[in-house]
Amino acid sequence: MKKLTTLLLLFISITSFSQEITGDELLDKAIQFHDPNGNWAAFNGELFVTMEIPEKSPRKSALKINLPKEYFSVKAIRDTITTEYTVDKGVASFTFNGNSKPSEAIKKKFNLNAERANMYKNYYTYLFGLPMKLKDKGTIIDQKITKKTFKGKEYLVLKATYSAEVGKDTWYFYFDPTTYAMEVYQFFKETKDSGEYILLSDLETINGVKMPKTRAWYYNKDNGYLGTDILSSQK
Repeated sequence: MKKLTTLLLLFISITSFSQEITGDELLDKAIQFHDPNGNWAAFNGELFVTMEIPEKSPRKSALKINLPKEYFSVKAIRDTITTEYTVDKGVASFTFNGNSKPSEAIKKKFNLNAERANMYKNYYTYLFGLPMKLKDKGTIIDQKITKKTFKGKEYLVLKATYSAEVGKDTWYFYFDPTTYAMEVYQFFKETKDSGEYILLSDLETINGVKMPKTRAWYYNKDNGYLGTDILSSQK
Protein backbone atom coordinates (compact mmCIF):
# COMPACT_ATOMS: atom_id res chain seq x y z
CA MET A 1 0.00 0.00 0.00
CA LYS A 2 2.85 2.35 0.87
CA LYS A 3 4.51 1.66 -2.48
CA LEU A 4 1.23 2.31 -4.32
CA THR A 5 0.79 5.62 -2.50
CA THR A 6 4.34 6.64 -3.40
CA LEU A 7 3.79 5.82 -7.08
CA LEU A 8 0.50 7.72 -7.07
CA LEU A 9 2.13 10.79 -5.54
CA LEU A 10 4.93 10.61 -8.11
CA PHE A 11 2.43 10.38 -10.95
CA ILE A 12 0.47 13.35 -9.62
CA SER A 13 3.70 15.32 -9.26
CA ILE A 14 4.79 14.63 -12.86
CA THR A 15 1.34 15.38 -14.25
CA SER A 16 1.08 18.59 -12.25
CA PHE A 17 4.55 19.67 -13.36
CA SER A 18 3.81 19.16 -17.05
CA GLN A 19 0.66 21.23 -16.70
CA GLU A 20 2.26 24.05 -14.75
CA ILE A 21 5.57 24.46 -16.53
CA THR A 22 5.61 27.46 -18.87
CA GLY A 23 6.99 27.65 -22.37
CA ASP A 24 9.98 29.68 -21.23
CA GLU A 25 10.72 27.22 -18.42
CA LEU A 26 10.59 24.23 -20.76
CA LEU A 27 12.85 26.00 -23.24
CA ASP A 28 15.36 26.78 -20.50
CA LYS A 29 15.44 23.13 -19.42
CA ALA A 30 15.92 21.97 -23.01
CA ILE A 31 18.77 24.42 -23.50
CA GLN A 32 20.33 23.22 -20.26
CA PHE A 33 20.33 19.69 -21.73
CA HIS A 34 21.67 20.60 -25.17
CA ASP A 35 24.02 23.43 -24.26
CA PRO A 36 24.71 23.22 -20.51
CA ASN A 37 27.69 25.58 -20.59
CA GLY A 38 26.27 28.18 -22.95
CA ASN A 39 28.73 27.38 -25.75
CA TRP A 40 26.42 28.02 -28.71
CA ALA A 41 26.64 31.83 -28.48
CA ALA A 42 30.38 31.65 -29.19
CA PHE A 43 30.26 28.61 -31.48
CA ASN A 44 33.21 28.27 -33.83
CA GLY A 45 33.52 24.89 -35.47
CA GLU A 46 33.11 22.59 -38.44
CA LEU A 47 30.20 20.28 -39.16
CA PHE A 48 29.99 17.54 -41.78
CA VAL A 49 26.59 16.49 -43.08
CA THR A 50 25.65 13.67 -45.44
CA MET A 51 22.19 14.09 -46.97
CA GLU A 52 20.54 10.90 -48.23
CA ILE A 53 17.60 11.42 -50.58
CA PRO A 54 15.60 8.64 -52.29
CA GLU A 55 16.74 7.94 -55.86
CA LYS A 56 19.55 10.51 -55.70
CA SER A 57 23.23 10.38 -54.94
CA PRO A 58 24.18 11.44 -51.39
CA ARG A 59 25.14 15.07 -50.94
CA LYS A 60 28.11 15.66 -48.66
CA SER A 61 28.45 19.08 -47.09
CA ALA A 62 31.19 20.66 -45.01
CA LEU A 63 30.09 23.64 -42.93
CA LYS A 64 32.08 26.25 -41.06
CA ILE A 65 30.22 28.34 -38.51
CA ASN A 66 31.96 31.10 -36.57
CA LEU A 67 29.29 33.10 -34.77
CA PRO A 68 31.61 35.64 -33.06
CA LYS A 69 33.18 36.56 -36.42
CA GLU A 70 29.84 36.39 -38.29
CA TYR A 71 31.24 33.86 -40.73
CA PHE A 72 29.47 30.97 -42.43
CA SER A 73 30.35 28.69 -45.33
CA VAL A 74 28.99 25.48 -46.78
CA LYS A 75 30.76 23.38 -49.41
CA ALA A 76 28.52 20.71 -50.91
CA ILE A 77 29.54 17.87 -53.23
CA ARG A 78 27.17 15.66 -55.21
CA ASP A 79 28.45 13.57 -58.09
CA THR A 80 30.66 15.89 -60.19
CA ILE A 81 29.18 19.14 -58.89
CA THR A 82 30.76 21.16 -56.08
CA THR A 83 29.16 24.37 -54.85
CA GLU A 84 30.36 26.62 -52.07
CA TYR A 85 28.48 29.48 -50.43
CA THR A 86 30.02 31.93 -48.00
CA VAL A 87 28.60 34.75 -45.91
CA ASP A 88 31.30 36.82 -44.22
CA LYS A 89 29.99 39.68 -42.06
CA GLY A 90 26.93 39.94 -44.27
CA VAL A 91 28.80 39.77 -47.59
CA ALA A 92 27.74 36.75 -49.63
CA SER A 93 29.74 34.93 -52.30
CA PHE A 94 29.70 31.58 -54.09
CA THR A 95 31.73 29.28 -56.33
CA PHE A 96 30.83 26.52 -58.76
CA ASN A 97 33.39 23.74 -59.16
CA GLY A 98 35.95 26.16 -57.78
CA ASN A 99 35.04 28.97 -60.18
CA SER A 100 34.10 32.22 -58.42
CA LYS A 101 32.79 33.72 -61.69
CA PRO A 102 30.56 31.10 -63.31
CA SER A 103 28.55 32.00 -66.41
CA GLU A 104 25.07 33.47 -66.17
CA ALA A 105 23.70 30.20 -67.56
CA ILE A 106 25.40 28.18 -64.80
CA LYS A 107 24.22 30.63 -62.11
CA LYS A 108 20.65 30.37 -63.34
CA LYS A 109 20.68 26.58 -63.74
CA PHE A 110 22.12 25.92 -60.27
CA ASN A 111 20.48 28.85 -58.50
CA LEU A 112 23.76 30.49 -57.52
CA ASN A 113 23.12 33.85 -55.89
CA ALA A 114 23.58 35.86 -52.70
CA GLU A 115 20.02 35.15 -51.55
CA ARG A 116 20.70 31.41 -51.57
CA ALA A 117 23.93 31.89 -49.64
CA ASN A 118 22.03 33.72 -46.91
CA MET A 119 19.27 31.12 -47.01
CA TYR A 120 21.80 28.36 -46.30
CA LYS A 121 23.36 30.40 -43.48
CA ASN A 122 19.98 30.95 -41.83
CA TYR A 123 18.85 27.37 -42.42
CA TYR A 124 21.90 25.63 -40.98
CA THR A 125 22.52 27.97 -38.06
CA TYR A 126 18.83 27.70 -37.12
CA LEU A 127 18.57 23.91 -37.22
CA PHE A 128 21.94 23.14 -35.64
CA GLY A 129 21.45 25.93 -33.12
CA LEU A 130 18.15 24.56 -31.80
CA PRO A 131 16.76 24.82 -29.21
CA MET A 132 19.02 27.78 -28.33
CA LYS A 133 17.89 29.70 -31.43
CA LEU A 134 14.40 29.90 -29.93
CA LYS A 135 15.79 32.68 -27.75
CA ASP A 136 16.37 34.85 -30.82
CA LYS A 137 14.55 38.14 -31.26
CA GLY A 138 11.32 37.75 -33.18
CA THR A 139 10.54 34.28 -31.77
CA ILE A 140 7.22 34.11 -29.92
CA ILE A 141 7.08 31.28 -27.39
CA ASP A 142 3.62 30.03 -26.41
CA GLN A 143 3.60 29.79 -22.63
CA LYS A 144 1.05 26.95 -22.65
CA ILE A 145 2.75 23.57 -22.89
CA THR A 146 0.83 20.57 -24.22
CA LYS A 147 1.39 16.85 -23.82
CA LYS A 148 1.20 14.82 -27.01
CA THR A 149 1.88 11.24 -27.99
CA PHE A 150 3.80 11.09 -31.26
CA LYS A 151 5.03 7.88 -32.87
CA GLY A 152 4.14 6.00 -29.67
CA LYS A 153 5.99 8.27 -27.23
CA GLU A 154 4.65 11.03 -25.01
CA TYR A 155 6.28 14.44 -25.23
CA LEU A 156 6.08 17.92 -23.80
CA VAL A 157 5.36 20.12 -26.80
CA LEU A 158 6.44 23.73 -27.19
CA LYS A 159 4.80 25.96 -29.80
CA ALA A 160 6.73 28.79 -31.46
CA THR A 161 5.56 31.42 -33.92
CA TYR A 162 7.46 34.36 -35.34
CA SER A 163 7.05 38.07 -35.87
CA ALA A 164 6.18 39.12 -39.42
CA GLU A 165 9.70 40.14 -40.35
CA VAL A 166 11.12 36.77 -39.23
CA GLY A 167 8.71 34.21 -40.68
CA LYS A 168 5.17 32.93 -41.09
CA ASP A 169 5.55 29.23 -40.22
CA THR A 170 4.31 27.71 -36.97
CA TRP A 171 6.74 25.31 -35.28
CA TYR A 172 6.25 22.64 -32.62
CA PHE A 173 9.15 21.19 -30.64
CA TYR A 174 8.81 17.83 -28.89
CA PHE A 175 10.89 17.28 -25.76
CA ASP A 176 11.44 14.17 -23.69
CA PRO A 177 9.52 14.80 -20.43
CA THR A 178 12.36 13.42 -18.30
CA THR A 179 15.61 14.58 -19.93
CA TYR A 180 14.19 17.52 -21.95
CA ALA A 181 16.11 16.34 -25.00
CA MET A 182 14.64 17.60 -28.27
CA GLU A 183 13.52 14.55 -30.27
CA VAL A 184 11.08 15.87 -32.89
CA TYR A 185 10.25 19.16 -34.50
CA GLN A 186 7.46 19.99 -36.86
CA PHE A 187 6.37 23.02 -38.84
CA PHE A 188 3.25 24.08 -40.66
CA LYS A 189 2.83 26.73 -43.32
CA GLU A 190 -0.30 28.77 -43.93
CA THR A 191 -1.83 26.29 -46.38
CA LYS A 192 -3.72 23.20 -45.22
CA ASP A 193 -1.77 19.94 -44.84
CA SER A 194 1.50 21.75 -45.39
CA GLY A 195 4.89 21.49 -43.76
CA GLU A 196 7.01 18.67 -42.48
CA TYR A 197 8.08 16.84 -39.35
CA ILE A 198 11.60 15.80 -38.52
CA LEU A 199 12.53 12.83 -36.35
CA LEU A 200 15.76 13.29 -34.41
CA SER A 201 17.91 10.45 -33.13
CA ASP A 202 21.26 10.05 -31.41
CA LEU A 203 23.45 12.97 -30.39
CA GLU A 204 26.72 14.39 -31.63
CA THR A 205 28.53 16.68 -29.18
CA ILE A 206 30.44 19.40 -31.02
CA ASN A 207 32.21 22.17 -29.08
CA GLY A 208 30.18 21.26 -26.01
CA VAL A 209 26.81 21.47 -27.78
CA LYS A 210 24.65 18.34 -28.05
CA MET A 211 23.20 18.29 -31.56
CA PRO A 212 20.89 15.68 -33.12
CA LYS A 213 23.08 13.37 -35.17
CA THR A 214 20.37 12.04 -37.48
CA ARG A 215 17.40 13.97 -38.84
CA ALA A 216 14.79 12.16 -40.93
CA TRP A 217 12.34 14.38 -42.81
CA TYR A 218 8.70 13.57 -43.63
CA TYR A 219 5.67 15.40 -45.06
CA ASN A 220 2.92 16.16 -42.56
CA LYS A 221 0.16 15.46 -45.06
CA ASP A 222 0.93 11.84 -45.92
CA ASN A 223 4.03 10.85 -43.90
CA GLY A 224 5.92 10.76 -47.19
CA TYR A 225 9.64 10.32 -46.66
CA LEU A 226 11.88 13.11 -47.93
CA GLY A 227 15.35 12.18 -46.80
CA THR A 228 17.79 11.86 -43.92
CA ASP A 229 20.80 13.94 -43.01
CA ILE A 230 23.57 12.61 -40.80
CA LEU A 231 25.84 14.89 -38.81
CA SER A 232 29.45 14.25 -37.90
CA SER A 233 32.27 16.27 -36.36
CA GLN A 234 34.71 14.59 -38.75
CA LYS A 235 34.79 13.95 -42.50
